[in-house]
Amino acid sequence: MNFPYPLLFAPVYKNYMWGGERIREQFMRHETPTPCAESWEVSAHPDGMSIVENGPLCGKTLNELCKKYGTALLGTHCPDEDFPLLIKIIDAKSRLSVQVHPDENAAERYGGEAKTEMWYILDAKEDAFVCAGFNKGVGPRIFSDALNAGRLPPLLKTLPVVPGKSVFIPGGIVHAIGEGCLMLEVQQNSNTTYRVYDWDRIGTDGKPRLLHIREALEVLDWNAPALDLQTPIPMKAENPDNTRERALRCDFFTVEHLTLTGPEPVTPAGHSFRVLFAPGNPVFIKTPDETFTLPAGRSCLIPASMPAYTLTAEKPETALITIEV
Repeated sequence: MNFPYPLLFAPVYKNYMWGGERIREQFMRHETPTPCAESWEVSAHPDGMSIVENGPLCGKTLNELCKKYGTALLGTHCPDEDFPLLIKIIDAKSRLSVQVHPDENAAERYGGEAKTEMWYILDAKEDAFVCAGFNKGVGPRIFSDALNAGRLPPLLKTLPVVPGKSVFIPGGIVHAIGEGCLMLEVQQNSNTTYRVYDWDRIGTDGKPRLLHIREALEVLDWNAPALDLQTPIPMKAENPDNTRERALRCDFFTVEHLTLTGPEPVTPAGHSFRVLFAPGNPVFIKTPDETFTLPAGRSCLIPASMPAYTLTAEKPETALITIEV
């Protein structure tokens, strides 16, 4: 079956205590809660299932579509008919906890859902930062002693962030998002998080939030390489007037940034779906029969079997982030 149109989903919002108002303000999401920490843009996870809000499939869940249409929707790289990713917008008004997720091997040994992720920085206030891994020389003993003494932050490697850069966080890496970061997160389809430190914060119930020290010690990768900001790699756009950059490629997904000045033709190869996110201005998806609008600040899913289409924009230098497996 060929899917005739791009799928728009109703965002799933999360009002975690560290969130803010920038998702509502920057992307004109007037329906967001207060605070709004995350918008799950495309998700088949039971903790936040995407529901189609346009066209003949309106009201269907992403999970239902995956099971019914399989590789026609997902592509040949997803033969098990499960949507493999979870794509979010994150607004960190205050810093997130220091946490770690299991990688594939750790999830198989200890349970939980494997989670490798990346952060594409959409906006960042002055002095915004993330924590990604430990400083050199930190091992299990130093880590445990620092936790017991309440002195973990000096052990964390801190990276200043700026818009347009990205950070790769493989499973097994301790990490945290600092205050002032607005980012697009692309991750494996997982909601497993082991919190190891929460900056001495008190939860909404008036008590310190739950930590998961034992689980974290099980899944931490002490041999992980040092992390840094990713340098975008220039790629060839179909239209030389446009600019295409690869932000990150890993075993689980590829994320690119496309700047549209003129029409950009796309011929799907059938190996993967594609998720588009338009951070600033609308993007138009033109097929031989119809034109679909991706509104500013929204995401859509292009099925793997959709026929050839062309991406266009009214305003020059329109940014578009693309994701596939």
